[in-house]
Amino acid sequence: MSRRCQLSGRGVQYGNNVSHANNKTRRRFLPNLQKTSMFSQALARPVRLRLTPHAIRTVEQKGGLDAFLLDARDGELEPAMLKLKKQIKKAIARQAA
Repeated sequence: MSRRCQLSGRGVQYGNNVSHANNKTRRRFLPNLQKTSMFSQALARPVRLRLTPHAIRTVEQKGGLDAFLLDARDGELEPAMLKLKKQIKKAIARQAA
């Protein structure tokens, strides 16, 4: 499983440890990924995701998982989230009919 947020796409960054003597060694900055379940109103079930706290706050600000995914551009989402977005659209269309 990759160290990447499923909604925002934040991943591992690279940089240097710099000692007091100014020696530089490479290091990795890992994202703060949290396993969380978010409830989808359209699907009427929780969805398990690995998200950063930034993405969790953004989803809450947008009004939930469904609103976030429907508002997001397809190019910004990874394939698993595109599949979920498609399921949500289909469920909403089914409810409207």
